[in-house]
Amino acid sequence: MAQVELDGPVAPPSGRPPGVDLTAAEVEALADELAAYHAAFAPLFQREEQRRWAAAYVTGQLLAVERKAIQPMAHRLAGGNVQAMQQFIGAAPWDDAPILARHQELVAQTLGDAATGVLIVDGCDFPKQGRHSVGVARQYCGALGKVANCQASVVACYASARGYTLVDRRLYLPAPWFGDDSRELRAECGVPDGVRFRTRPQLAQQLIAALRRRGVLPFAWVLCDEGFGDNPAFLDGLEAAGLWYFAEAPHDTAVWRQRPPTLVPPRRGQRGRAPTRLRLAPAAPAPRSVRQVADELPPERWQRTVLQEGSKGPLVVELARLRVVAVRDGLPGPAQWLVLRRGLDDDPALKTYLSNAPVTTPPATFARLAGMRWPVEHAIKESKGEVGMDQYEVRGWRGWHHHMTMCLLAHHFLVRLRCRAGGKITRPHRAPGPPLAPGEPAPSAARRSDRPRPRPGAAGAELRRPLLPPPPHPPATRLLLTT
Repeated sequence: MAQVELDGPVAPPSGRPPGVDLTAAEVEALADELAAYHAAFAPLFQREEQRRWAAAYVTGQLLAVERKAIQPMAHRLAGGNVQAMQQFIGAAPWDDAPILARHQELVAQTLGDAATGVLIVDGCDFPKQGRHSVGVARQYCGALGKVANCQASVVACYASARGYTLVDRRLYLPAPWFGDDSRELRAECGVPDGVRFRTRPQLAQQLIAALRRRGVLPFAWVLCDEGFGDNPAFLDGLEAAGLWYFAEAPHDTAVWRQRPPTLVPPRRGQRGRAPTRLRLAPAAPAPRSVRQVADELPPERWQRTVLQEGSKGPLVVELARLRVVAVRDGLPGPAQWLVLRRGLDDDPALKTYLSNAPVTTPPATFARLAGMRWPVEHAIKESKGEVGMDQYEVRGWRGWHHHMTMCLLAHHFLVRLRCRAGGKITRPHRAPGPPLAPGEPAPSAARRSDRPRPRPGAAGAELRRPLLPPPPHPPATRLLLTT
């Protein structure tokens, strides 16, 4: 069996010491945990050296090196080989589809919960220089909040009362990449011939359909921001698939408060075909934007609610919900819920959501879902900050997908550690508090001294260095991970 060897502690380039406070026994136990975790995937790699370098790569992603690119990881690992690791990620022909399927099975074991599980789709972008990395283009970059040179992708995050992690990904190739003038660049990056242009909502639909076919992750709800929520075809596709959606929508999204009358116009004259297409009746009112609907709601329609969101104490908002009719190609479409959320300050920010949930859905369900944006944001932030998801230096199609797959595995390993350490990563599904009476003050956050102290190794900063040996006095232990 191959062995991946971890050297003693090395200060990061910034000069900040690792400051690890784990005992030697804890380090040994975590090393054994990683070896057992890797064993679940090892048989899915075709060759022995692929299994060995897979173990080395995920180990490097978990070490306290400041930059998680291949070269610093290889230099940090005993027996690390830059060229071999580059070959493993960028060129080796291992299929990551069965590895992702196994990953989703393990996520279901760790986090699966039919009662609280939801799937959240979101964009995940990576600023890049030059134009030779696969999919790179000047486009809106969510990581920078502006138009810039970047690669764009769509990720799926599974979240339940037990925690959250990323479960799949798709690389977005902009339309210019499919032009004749980009044919040589596509070939250089190894883009498969069968890849066709897909919008981000279409990529998200592919992700969701693949997860539904596998059927290992229990979820009935799909959540998304307005980058997907303003696409009627995406929302209608979710409904056709038997899923409920809770989608943030732009403020200019048009809806009707009541279903407007429609008709097929009568035939005029004796020549030509009689009309068959449905049209709005002449007296039908025009649809209104969801912003206008929110502004026109009377005060009694708004309900003050405590959202148990985040780590800074309760967040108090006002929620309203009402049934509306969607606009589809200028005609009335499906009936939906319009859910409105605003803060309590003098100029509150308004968030607007659309949902195809049943008419009987209780307000508490929408209150819970309205506070569920952050798990995917935290999963992306942790994957970038803890396991180097945005620090890759590969340029090709295969290398991007291989690296992202290994990041998903590494982040879920940290999730498992946190869950097994005695607690949930977070509490994304804590039930919202009861509505507050008019004028009732919001409950205050617990004082710092009243909050439970985190267990050693439970925070993200501790979890990204679980395999480092103890401090160098006495001399560092040398760990061997058998794979």
